[in-house]
Amino acid sequence: MRLIIALLLPWLTFFTIGRPFAGLLCLFLQLTVLGWLPATIWAVYALSQYSTDQKIRRALRQRA
Repeated sequence: MRLIIALLLPWLTFFTIGRPFAGLLCLFLQLTVLGWLPATIWAVYALSQYSTDQKIRRALRQRA
């Protein structure tokens, strides 16, 4: 679901992963027509990093 949000409303993705300042910057970038593609790529990248961080945290909790 977050991936669909990242493709359609990139700025909203940052708010769902707890990065509101990046979300505001992404919204500003998305408001420009030329900035839509970089904003979408940035949101998908941030979402993948968030998923990786969550997996690492779960693995560390299970190990401890």
